Amino acid sequence: MSIKLNPNEKIVAMIKDGLQKKNGYCPCRLEIIPENKCICKEFREQMADPDFEGFCHCRLYYKSKD
Repeated sequence: MSIKLNPNEKIVAMIKDGLQKKNGYCPCRLEIIPENKCICKEFREQMADPDFEGFCHCRLYYKSKD
């Protein structure tokens, strides 16, 4: 398993800017709750799934199976 940043630099810059504005909380989520702190609970659970391959909700991170 490997976790990488999205190869699209514009998306990465936009999401990182949003993370700064929201004190580390996912800019794609409305609620400021612990589950939405980057890396969010949803993606942590997806990372734990050996069969999951894909982007996190905001598309900042990508998990590959290799």
